[in-house]
Amino acid sequence: MIRRFGAPRVNGRDYVLRPGAYAILARGSELLLTFQSDPFNEFQLPGGGIDPGETPLAALHREVMEETGWKIAQPRRLGAFRKFTYMPEYDKWAEKICHIYHALPVRQISDPTEPDHQAVWTSSITASRILHNDGDQHFVARYAQSGL
Repeated sequence: MIRRFGAPRVNGRDYVLRPGAYAILARGSELLLTFQSDPFNEFQLPGGGIDPGETPLAALHREVMEETGWKIAQPRRLGAFRKFTYMPEYDKWAEKICHIYHALPVRQISDPTEPDHQAVWTSSITASRILHNDGDQHFVARYAQSGL
C-alpha cells in the first residue's frame, strides 16, 4: 500500500488516476524547487504528470526541464505517495500517485518554459517548511536526515 498524504478519498466522487514523477534536486546544501503562481502560489518539487506511453524517467526529465530549465542526471527513485486532490487546471479530481526521485541538477539550459513557473534555490530546511503538500515535505525531510 502506498502511503497517503492529505485528505482521504471521498466516497461517490470520481477520481482520475494521475501518476507523476517529481525530483529532489540538490546542489550542495540547497534544493531546486518550482514556484507556481497560477492557479495558486505554491512551492513544489519539480516534476509532473506522466503522459500516456511515457516512462516515469522520461516524464521526470521533461517536467524538470519545463518547470526549471535544468537538465538532470542520475535519477534514483526514493519512493512514492498518493494524494486525492482537485486539479483546477484540468477541472478534475485526481488520485495522484507521486513517484519521488533524487537527481543531480547538471546545467541550466533555459528559463522555465511552463507558464507561471519559476525555479527557486533554497535550503532543505526552508524547503521542508514552504513546500505546498505534505508528501513533498515528508520526502525532503527524510532526504535531509539521510545526509545523501
